[in-house]
Amino acid sequence: MSRVFLTRPLPESVIAAAEAHFDVEVRESTLPMKPAEMRAALALYDGVLPTLRDNFDAEIFEEGGHRCKVLANFGVGYNHIGVDAARACGITVTNTPGAVTDSTADIAMTLMLMSARRAGEGERVVRSGAWEGWHPTQMLGLHLGGKTVGIIGMGRIGQAIAKRCHHGFGMDVIYQNRSEKSLDLPATRMDSIEALAERADVVVVCVPGGAETHHLIGHDVFAAMQAHAHFINISRGDVVNEVALVDALKSGQIAGAGLDVYEHEPKVPPALIALENAVLLPHLGTAALEVREAMGMLAVENLRAFFAGEAPPNAVT
Repeated sequence: MSRVFLTRPLPESVIAAAEAHFDVEVRESTLPMKPAEMRAALALYDGVLPTLRDNFDAEIFEEGGHRCKVLANFGVGYNHIGVDAARACGITVTNTPGAVTDSTADIAMTLMLMSARRAGEGERVVRSGAWEGWHPTQMLGLHLGGKTVGIIGMGRIGQAIAKRCHHGFGMDVIYQNRSEKSLDLPATRMDSIEALAERADVVVVCVPGGAETHHLIGHDVFAAMQAHAHFINISRGDVVNEVALVDALKSGQIAGAGLDVYEHEPKVPPALIALENAVLLPHLGTAALEVREAMGMLAVENLRAFFAGEAPPNAVT
C-alpha cells in the first residue's frame, strides 16, 4: 500500500477517503511546512498532499533520489510548487480545479458588496458605539445595480463572477483576457487592463499566480480607474503591488478595495489595515465545509488514479 502524507489537517471525510486507499500520515500543524519537512516528505512518502504556502520550490527538489512520485495539491492554484523542477525529478503535480469555482466567485461578490456599500466600515461604527442613528446622508456608498464590472482573467471563476453580476445585479460585463471567450452572456473584451480600468465601476482580478502575473496590477491600473470605483482581488496576493494600492486608497484615487489575499500573507501591511476604505478578509475564498471536502476528494482521486496507473484527472501540464 502506498504511503501518503497529508501536510495539514483536512476534513474527516477526506482523511477517511484517503485511508481507504493508502497508508496515511497526517501532519497536525496548520502552519506551512518548513524546507526540512518538505525534503523529508519527498524522501519518506510515495505521495504528498500539500497546499497553499507549502513552498515546494526548485531548491526543495535539488537533492534528488526522491521516493515521492506525486504531489496532489489541495487547491487550484499551484504557484507555490516548482512544477518544472518536480517534473524533472519524475514527480507528477495535480490540483483541484472546479471545486473552488462557485465559492470563490461568492467571496468576490461578498467583497464587492462590502466595499461598495461600506459594510465593514459600518460594522466598525456600530461595534464602537459611535453610531448616532440613521439619517439621509449616512455612509453613502455605491449602488451596484446597472453598473459596469471589469473582470481581469475570464477563466472558470471569472465567468462565474460575470454570471452573478449580470444576472443578479444587471451589471454590464467587460473583461480582459489573453484570448476571446465564448460566453453565454453579453460581455465586451477590452484591449488592455488600463482600458478596462477606465470604464469599470468595479475591477475584479481573477488571474492565476506566478511570475507572469506578479505585480500585474500597479500604479498605472489604479491611475486609470475612476475615483468612485472599487478594486477586488480574489486571485493571488502578489498579483497586486500593495504599495500602489495603499497609495490609491489613501489619495482617493479609487473609492475602495476588497481583498481576500495578500502579497506576503498572513502578513498584511499596517498601512492597509489602517484604511477604512479597505475590506480585508482572511483568505476565505473556499472556506465552506462542503467545498473543502470536495477539494480534498479531488486530491484523493488524483492520488488514487496515479497509483492505479491511470491518468490523474487533474494533472498540471
